[in-house]
Amino acid sequence: MKLYIKYMVSLRCKLLVKSELNKLGFHNALIDLGVVELHESINQQDRASLKAVLLKSGLELLDDKRSILVERIKNVIVELIHYSDELPKVNYSDHISEKLNYDYTYLANTFSEVKGMTIQHFIILHKIERVKELILYDELSLSEIAFKLHYSSSAHLSNQFKKVTGLTPTFFKQLKRKRNQNLENL
Repeated sequence: MKLYIKYMVSLRCKLLVKSELNKLGFHNALIDLGVVELHESINQQDRASLKAVLLKSGLELLDDKRSILVERIKNVIVELIHYSDELPKVNYSDHISEKLNYDYTYLANTFSEVKGMTIQHFIILHKIERVKELILYDELSLSEIAFKLHYSSSAHLSNQFKKVTGLTPTFFKQLKRKRNQNLENL
């Protein structure tokens, strides 16, 4: 039996879900981002208990098929951009379609109807969040970040970064340095 959980996008979330399932007596669950696969079925009382506990932690047990599909799309994107060292060799639409075994047009239409934004816009927002992380780590140059995230050039990355954040990557990096200097002067 599969359960789908909204906002489950980190390892910490997975640990929380695992802990709560163990408390309910489900010890052999396979847990991935946004998805839990139980070897046995869950009764309504345990499902309600799990749903209540997850809500307190900011997670949501999903029931609606369209919401479940949208969460699955989001989890594929988040996993790909934030947790994978290698971006796909094929384009995002083919990768998502292949991972979920659905026609991309159907996925894109469902996502847009439920989320009010396109899958492409969601991907861009997450790529920019990843760029911010990599800038803050200060281990890679902007060109290396652009290459790592499959931008055609660092100029393309900079333009997209500014469009989303209102800041250039260089200014964003300077803000981090100023904040750190201010903290050191306290």
